[in-house]
Amino acid sequence: MSGRTNVTRFRVRKDSVAAARHHVRDTLIEWRLGLLVEDAVLITSELAGNVVNHAKGMGDYFELAIRRRSGVLILEVADSYQWQMPELQKPGPDDISGRGLLIVDALSENWGIRPRDPGKTVWAHLAVNRI
Repeated sequence: MSGRTNVTRFRVRKDSVAAARHHVRDTLIEWRLGLLVEDAVLITSELAGNVVNHAKGMGDYFELAIRRRSGVLILEVADSYQWQMPELQKPGPDDISGRGLLIVDALSENWGIRPRDPGKTVWAHLAVNRI
């Protein structure tokens, strides 16, 4: 079962982060990818949380795309905030933020950022057939 796509828009507000997590969980269960749910939900939470915390006032919605392609699950979160691209941080032990992309980096096979007009898309790949 390859080549599935689900794209959903969420309002840029705090309760949308939980809604995005639930949406990913439900979609992956429907697609029979339950083994990926935990990591995919955490990645989604970090990416959607970044939009809500850093892109406020830059558009009413963000878009979450879930794609299955050739053994890879692709999670994409797109927003219209274009003035600052996310960067992998190296927070100190006492810092209370800055770990989101470190988590995405640790859980995903690959991740990155691509510009769009306006804004950006942050994406992460999870191998479908991993142990």
